[in-house]
Amino acid sequence: MTGLNEMLAIFKRETEDASKITFIGSPGLCTPFAEFLSFGASDKETHFIPLTNIDDCREFVPKSYGLALSEEITNPIGSDVVVLMGGLAIPEFNVDFDELNELIDKVLADDGKIVGVCFMNMFYESGWLDKINFDSIIDGTLITMVKR
Repeated sequence: MTGLNEMLAIFKRETEDASKITFIGSPGLCTPFAEFLSFGASDKETHFIPLTNIDDCREFVPKSYGLALSEEITNPIGSDVVVLMGGLAIPEFNVDFDELNELIDKVLADDGKIVGVCFMNMFYESGWLDKINFDSIIDGTLITMVKR
């Protein structure tokens, strides 16, 4: 499938049975992608945890201009789906896998699933498949051009 609309459709399919979704990603880089995916899951409760800092978890809430992260700290525990964003795999963020897996275990409901969302084979290239037990990975490809 191609395009952002198709990515959104795939995400909706992968999370259709969920009522609560938590995104874990790098702040700034992953936040807008999590917001985009949350827009497609607007009938669900969606949270964002920056890196592994659960104490800074915020919920995506509707505003007149779209979605935004709440000012209040929110509780992601009991999420039906944990979405790991590809920005976590950027080496500069130095994510500790033991800490990340502990966070996933804490947040994810017993029968929940782990979905990865990345671009350009990020989870494959960085060796995350051996460290995280993904149920599925949505992997997009980007092509950038400058036209005049």
